[in-house]
Amino acid sequence: MEKYKRIHSYGSMSSNRSDDDMTVHSQVYPYPKKMIVTREILYEEEHPPFQPLFATTKVFGKARFACLLLIYTVFYVTYLLSGALVFSALETPLENQIRLEVIRAKQDFMVKNPTVLDADLETLLEVVIGASHQGVAASKNVTQGPNWTFGQSLFFASTVVTTIGYGHVTPLTKPGKLFCMAYALLGIPLTLVLLSALVERLLLPATAFLRALNSSLGHLYRPFTIRLVHLSIIVLMLVVFFLVIPATIFSVLEPDWDYLDSFYYCFISITTIGLGDYIPGDSPGQAYRPLYKVATTFYLLLGLTFLMLTLTVFYDIPQLNLSSVFSSMKLEDDPEKMRLSGSGICPGYGVGGLMMRDDYNHHDQRRSVVQIRPHLDDSPSPEDTTPVHARDMRVP
Repeated sequence: MEKYKRIHSYGSMSSNRSDDDMTVHSQVYPYPKKMIVTREILYEEEHPPFQPLFATTKVFGKARFACLLLIYTVFYVTYLLSGALVFSALETPLENQIRLEVIRAKQDFMVKNPTVLDADLETLLEVVIGASHQGVAASKNVTQGPNWTFGQSLFFASTVVTTIGYGHVTPLTKPGKLFCMAYALLGIPLTLVLLSALVERLLLPATAFLRALNSSLGHLYRPFTIRLVHLSIIVLMLVVFFLVIPATIFSVLEPDWDYLDSFYYCFISITTIGLGDYIPGDSPGQAYRPLYKVATTFYLLLGLTFLMLTLTVFYDIPQLNLSSVFSSMKLEDDPEKMRLSGSGICPGYGVGGLMMRDDYNHHDQRRSVVQIRPHLDDSPSPEDTTPVHARDMRVP
């Protein structure tokens, strides 16, 4: 038995009705309409795509939500513990080596300068370390500029409102700290609104690209496979244009960074982790430092926008959206969630998307995806405002 079976049927345009004529009752058309099937793709699935909601309901029954939440909590704690063990095993040897080097350096200094008291040396080191933690370098060989120039301040403001928060430069005065909290309280929601608006605009070409893939590959693959291809292309664009290429640029501009350091910085920043161990433009003698900081700020905003676009496309694929596994309410029971998820008669991705779903109910009934058009003498209803690209119908 073939996994996929393709059936072509063509309707007659003459007055004689053929077997392809059918009456359709659907959510899109609230009244019976005479349709002509112009192209039908029937998927006979021996193994339907994974449906997390139905699969977990069969296993756990009514206690699905509590059982899965407990299992996930145990898995999450185990993940944290395993991460702690791995980081400890990888970083402890180098930390011990650096600690020994510092002890040797202090001993050599005391030998060369016997008149210096150990307490005085410790006091000096505390001052130097405290200044370094506040973003001020004590070494005369470090010629970096002031921390609060316009370019540096703009870079700091962007890390606050995007929640990256490197922590290399922080407000030191009490008025500065109060203003930082108030600025973040308003700036973070404003940033989310801006990023959401940009993502909504980017979804238009992304959905058009998905529609083009469906037109080219719809006769060969099921919608789930096409969406995986679409997601893979978007992820590839994210990696190439916001990780690989920027990492190459940073490795050239930053004298102390190799390519791995640059790629590490791009990943940590775009994902808003913001550890602060690598900061662009802080090397001694950095040319055009303020302009460099401004350009980095725009890079971070663009990278965050494209990351949100990638996550939106990812979560719009039902088989990959595991949040439904932990939900105590089915999607069809919440009309608002159906609207936001692109289910039912709403377009996918929430902005004029394409209706491409592998639909299986809890009885594993298989459904066929049928492209249909109204008969010539059947005028649409005045109340029908459904976009043309959303008029893909499903029949049992």
